[in-house]
Amino acid sequence: MAFNEETAQRIRMAMDLIHSFQYTEKKMFGGLSFLYEGKMTVGVVKDDLAVRVVADKMEKVLTEPHVRPMDFTKSAMKEFVYVSANGFDTEEQLMGWINLGIEHAKSKIG
Repeated sequence: MAFNEETAQRIRMAMDLIHSFQYTEKKMFGGLSFLYEGKMTVGVVKDDLAVRVVADKMEKVLTEPHVRPMDFTKSAMKEFVYVSANGFDTEEQLMGWINLGIEHAKSKIG
């Protein structure tokens, strides 16, 4: 299982800073995913960020630089995107992706 440990640590630090809930980690998609109440939010696969996105934001998100459909199964997966490392260089960018992933998880819970 290959994933960028530095990116995983950045996600842990951001999750601890910006959210007052417990998250869990789970090995998924050949990388490491971070879950909110059992629902995947973001993860790291190799050097990419994997992000869950609510359906009505997918079209817009896919137009952003460094974003592409998540094609883990060789075809685009519904409500998932990959973000290359240049798309989350700053902590502000990373937090934006994490918040988008948490929005998705919350939409599936309540």
